[in-house]
This record gives sequence, C-alpha cells and structure tokens, in this order.
Amino acid sequence: MWATCGTAMADSAEARARAKEHWDGPFGGTFSATLAVVSDYSFAGISQTQLEPAVQPGFGYTTRDVSEAVPLSAYVWTWGSNINFANSGPGVEIDLMGGLRLKAYDKRLNVDVSYLRYTYPGSAPALNYDYGDFSLLVGYDFEVVQLNAKVRYSPDSFGNSGTAWNKRVQIAAPLPFLRVNENIAFKAYGTLGNQWVDRYLNYGIPSNEYWYWQIGLITSIHGIDFTAAYTDTNIDIAGCGNTGNCQGRVILSVGKTF
Repeated sequence: MWATCGTAMADSAEARARAKEHWDGPFGGTFSATLAVVSDYSFAGISQTQLEPAVQPGFGYTTRDVSEAVPLSAYVWTWGSNINFANSGPGVEIDLMGGLRLKAYDKRLNVDVSYLRYTYPGSAPALNYDYGDFSLLVGYDFEVVQLNAKVRYSPDSFGNSGTAWNKRVQIAAPLPFLRVNENIAFKAYGTLGNQWVDRYLNYGIPSNEYWYWQIGLITSIHGIDFTAAYTDTNIDIAGCGNTGNCQGRVILSVGKTF
C-alpha cells in the first residue's frame, strides 16, 4: 500500500530552528520557540497530510558561541506536526535534532552539521517509520541574494527503505522595492531538490529518485511570516498512489518565532 513519505521536517521548520533566538537560557545560551499553521504539510514536494492542514510547534535551545574569534555554537531542537499516511491514517510526527552551527564573516557564512531523529508515536513498529539522518548545510548571504545548499544522508530511511540521499539548493532574495513600511517586508525564494532512495518501493515512490521544486513569497508583518508557495514534483498521479499528493499545488502558511 502507498505511504506518503514522512521524510523530514519541512525546510521552513528547519530554518526556524536556526532563527534568531528570543530569550535568555542557562549557561549563556538562548531559547526559542516557533508555531506555524500550514494548509498542507509538504516535504520534498510530497504531502504528509493528504493535502490537509497541519499545526507545527517547535522549541529549541542554542548555546552561546565558543568565542568572538570562534563563532561556533551547538543547538538542540524538537518539532512536531500532525500527519496522515495512506496506510496508517492520522498520526503525529515528532522530530528531535541536534547539531553544530558556524557563522563566520560577519555571520554571512553559515555552516550547519546536524543529526535528526524522526519519530512517529503510536505507529506500528512493523511499519519501521522511525529513522534518523545526518545533514550538512552551507549557505552564504550576499545581501542581494542568499544561497544555500544542503545534503541529507540516511543509512536506513523511512519504512526500512535503506540508504537515502536528499540534495537541494535554494536561493532567496529580499524585495526592498515592495516594502510598505519598516514593519512589512517581502522575500522571494526558489528551491530545487533531488531525492534518491535504495528500496524505493518501501519508501513509496515509483523509482529510485525524483525531483521536486518550490517557489514562494514570504510577507513578514510585525514578526509574523505569511507564505504562499507553489510546489511540485516529477512524480505522476499513478506513481503517487493515484493521489494528488505529489502534484503541483499552492500551499499557504503563517508562522512566528517567539
């Protein structure tokens, strides 16, 4: 039976995990929290909720930098969302992440190495939903545009599907010419990625790999982000369990970091 791929927290959630922290924590570190509501929880172009809405809270802690000369910090983060897989019905995904982050050259260069554990409380152990992966993200802020590339590797991915690689690039650009006032700002972004899986039938896709892409516009109003994005894959309806979970669609979201 088809199971949409509960492969990872959405990239937007990971971005919020690296967002500016908002209140002091122990040992010189800081806490942050996020909350987002999305019209469809989509990862790598595939819906995790059968095209239905999701609520996604997150909470994390980041240490202070090693020193001014060594802008390296560590962080831990937890994030959750409701899901709905075709062969197991509604459920919950809870992700646990830890990593190291280096911000150099006036914080314009960002290097992030992390491990992420995906858990699906209440799912049958025989489904082998729980798994972990390692990721490396490298990004640079050119002010006019921000570029980043990410590679994610899992030794045994979702549903006992074996080795998996996810590679994607993203470009984002602020749109100052659309700025209304100091409390409203706009940013456009585009993402192109590739997912490769060894035992792809266990994963729920029709071949070893597929491509996905997304373009979007983020409107920030008083610290609240409103996003409208179009996402799609090269998987047809038949290859997606005769559903629209892999087809092109517009996704709306609203989120805030506290």
